[in-house]
Amino acid sequence: MTNSTESVAPSRPSASPARSPSPRRRWVGAAKVGVIVLAIVPVARIGFQLFTDQLGANPIAEAMNRLGWWTLSWLLLSLAMTPLQIVSGAAWPIALRKTLGLVAFAYATMHVSVYLGLDQFFDFREIFRDIVKRKFITVGFLAWVLLIPLAVTSTSKMVKRLGARRWKRLHQLVYVAAPLGVIHFVWRVKSDLREPLIFAAALAILMAVRLKKRRSAATASRPRVAR
Repeated sequence: MTNSTESVAPSRPSASPARSPSPRRRWVGAAKVGVIVLAIVPVARIGFQLFTDQLGANPIAEAMNRLGWWTLSWLLLSLAMTPLQIVSGAAWPIALRKTLGLVAFAYATMHVSVYLGLDQFFDFREIFRDIVKRKFITVGFLAWVLLIPLAVTSTSKMVKRLGARRWKRLHQLVYVAAPLGVIHFVWRVKSDLREPLIFAAALAILMAVRLKKRRSAATASRPRVAR
């Protein structure tokens, strides 16, 4: 009677299944997509009305005004995320902050592009004169220029390249750009200041929440002197 031996191949460890994203990450991802979809709607409507001659007697000026209004709206929404996180204690507002900021920059760029291309036909000599002579254009253009480095350095790679401290310091420019945007709106409107003042009040409230949080943190970090 012969004994037969069977060669058994060594078992390989099975590859670990890919981890599925957590419910919170899925929700944040869906929220970011929702923000982008919502951002497309106003500009699509403005573009459609512009090219179908439905924006009144001065369609280019009306398109610029609407794009500027939406720029400030998205910018203040992005700035509202940190105060919302402070007040609510939730983490999700911070996850949406960058997306909202990039949407605001996109609207600001479209606002400037309509002025450069459709209003001035890229006559850079006239554009330069306009920027120098008309103060509301000066501050508006400056606000847009300040947003450019923030958009360029919004990626994770740029955060690593600059370092967290330098990156945060650079992105403090948004607190200069936002007031300049509000001033641009005030000086552009001149007479009916209701909407610009609403934006100014909203910005003041958002800044007050942040300042209160900083003061509380600074007070808490001070060493207590024993008596």
